[in-house]
Amino acid sequence: METPETRRGGASSADNSTAATDNSAATDNTAAADNSAATDTAAADTTADNSAASSDDPVANLIAATTDTVKLTIWASEEDQTLTTQLLEDFKAAYPDVTFDITLGSESESTAKDTILTDVEAAADVFAFADDQINELVQAGALQPVAATYTYDVAGANVAGSVEAATVNGTLYAYPMTADNGYFMFYDASVFSEEDVKSLDKMVEVAEAAGKKIAMDVSNGWYIYAFFQGAGYELTLNDDGSNNCTWNAAGATDVAQAIMDLYGTNVMVDMSDEEMATAIAEGTVAAAVNGTWRAETASDAWGENYAATKLPTFNVAGKDCQMSSYSGYKLIGVNPYSANIGWSMLLAEFLTNEASQTARFEARGLGPANVAAASSDAVQADPAIAALAAQAAYATPQRVGGNFWAPAETLGQILADGSAGSDLQSVLDTAVEGIMAPIE
Repeated sequence: METPETRRGGASSADNSTAATDNSAATDNTAAADNSAATDTAAADTTADNSAASSDDPVANLIAATTDTVKLTIWASEEDQTLTTQLLEDFKAAYPDVTFDITLGSESESTAKDTILTDVEAAADVFAFADDQINELVQAGALQPVAATYTYDVAGANVAGSVEAATVNGTLYAYPMTADNGYFMFYDASVFSEEDVKSLDKMVEVAEAAGKKIAMDVSNGWYIYAFFQGAGYELTLNDDGSNNCTWNAAGATDVAQAIMDLYGTNVMVDMSDEEMATAIAEGTVAAAVNGTWRAETASDAWGENYAATKLPTFNVAGKDCQMSSYSGYKLIGVNPYSANIGWSMLLAEFLTNEASQTARFEARGLGPANVAAASSDAVQADPAIAALAAQAAYATPQRVGGNFWAPAETLGQILADGSAGSDLQSVLDTAVEGIMAPIE
């Protein structure tokens, strides 16, 4: 499932200090017809013969192998157009001996898969997409594996979770761009102390005394996952696109009861993202489970009392369980049908290197996946990004089939409004039956 678009670096050149020494990266290669193009020979274009590949520097080899204008098309989200335009100019300036003809198009990361799969060969050479789309893109042969590197080691430079999200069956298929598409707890520090926000049950107690609300969109599968996964009940994706779910296993009714008890207080409230934003601005909500795209809303409302942290624990039949979450990443992919595979891969590296990820944070507040960029003082000083990093230890990449969302939404609504009655096992059985329904 896609979260709301994030609200939200300048980079002048790639860092060649870690340039790969794989000379085969500059050999001649025709446009790929399938993912077999993902050998090290994929890192050169169709513009010259193999005799050009004589340097120990794969970038120099690529340049030497290029005699014609390099034509590329890139898709970036509407929100990323201004920054990407500047980064493309920086990329061209980094290679002044090469003539580029680069076309920038607008395509949301959340819809990239659907657009690409209508005609993979006609899609952009380089494109951004949300990590939960990667399995279908790989199955369709729409992603060039990251089999050759030019300026840095992609897997080594980025946080482990982002690399995992960009990997399918042991093969790295994309370049991590951001690591902030997850959720955590925002709160008003004038209402809650740092000790209070460690426990959701304590937060409810404090909020009730203060006449405030705590918001979480539990009637949304993306968020209700936090409770069941946190209590040890699993939801996984099968190879055929169906789901495996244990949310109705022994003891799971205690999780359902815990959710009902929290929302039954009328202090914990079920709100959509838009409703939450309004309630925060109006002052009725003093804490909320949401993502970085609501950081500005919370900061504007709470001012110097704006704070954020990892998700709290919640009590399940007398046991405190750490709430889990989905982690989400934005990735950049290369089309294996590109006529300029090598330059497409080098451009993807450039758009996701440390400098570009830093520029993206500075321009749009997007959390870097790059380890060095993420560890900078500026990033660490951002409450939302720091909270997301703290939550990362309890987060998993979103990998679910389409049959999950509707039953999970219904389950959340039933538990939030208290209409489940006493037969919680039946409610969970019905939800899991829908979640695990075969793919038609």
